[in-house]
Amino acid sequence: MPNIKSKIKRMHKSEEQRQRNRNVKSALRTVIKKFETALKSGDAEAARDRFAEASQALDKAASKGVIHRNNAANKKSNMARELKAIT
Repeated sequence: MPNIKSKIKRMHKSEEQRQRNRNVKSALRTVIKKFETALKSGDAEAARDRFAEASQALDKAASKGVIHRNNAANKKSNMARELKAIT
């Protein structure tokens, strides 16, 4: 436990950010899984809707710095390729 006031504050802020990032990543995984289940069901329309949600969530997470922008771009690219395969 730090003794310096600024270090104590930094520690608390880091923990808040860690929790926020954790929640965003969890929600992101959920949205991606929903897309994958829609894809496996073979419903192209539902998969297209889920793809739009997932790509918006990926962009938002990348803009907030939770994931790297290239990571978001790669995930979106892979999902688009899978979506194109069933349509």
